[in-house]
Amino acid sequence: MTSSHSGPTADFATKPVLVGEKVRLRPFTEEDAPEMAVILEDEEVRRFTGEPTAPAFEERRLREWYGSRGTQPDRLDLAVVDRANGTLVGEVVLYEWDEPNRSCAFRTLLGPRGRDRGLGTEATRLIVGHGFERLGLHRISLGVFAFNPRARRAYEKVGFVAEGVEREALLYEGAWIDAVMMSVLDREWAAHRGHP
Repeated sequence: MTSSHSGPTADFATKPVLVGEKVRLRPFTEEDAPEMAVILEDEEVRRFTGEPTAPAFEERRLREWYGSRGTQPDRLDLAVVDRANGTLVGEVVLYEWDEPNRSCAFRTLLGPRGRDRGLGTEATRLIVGHGFERLGLHRISLGVFAFNPRARRAYEKVGFVAEGVEREALLYEGAWIDAVMMSVLDREWAAHRGHP
């Protein structure tokens, strides 16, 4: 069976601005580094990204990192901005692009000012929709640690389906934590557009 793809062609080099009711996703600049440093130091961000004891990020390193996101041809990193007040609250990322199989991985993180108001769900819906509708992806996958049920619920609201468990994938404060692997496919997205 051959796969024919007549939709859009993935172009991760183009960095869009995506606007929803609650959030605006925009390309990063190096000026975002100080605010992202604060977000990355947040205890919950460290816990749910599996880096509880990571050293503090140097501002110079963060300026280089966020300043270079706009030139990456194989991934899409976008800042999540709260439209209510213009505050940068986190990031969404499509990465690990597998061009022949039209797939990539997804990750997101939100600081304290971006939580519990539906911003993460909307941001996820916007970038995943962009991945399917504009980049022509077939599959978007992610991993979420079992001790982060809030994120898992947000992913399920957008249409991600659990497909397996990486048992004891993270050693966190002396305890082994599973990671739940999830994905959404283009045909599923076409049926529900992020509202299953």
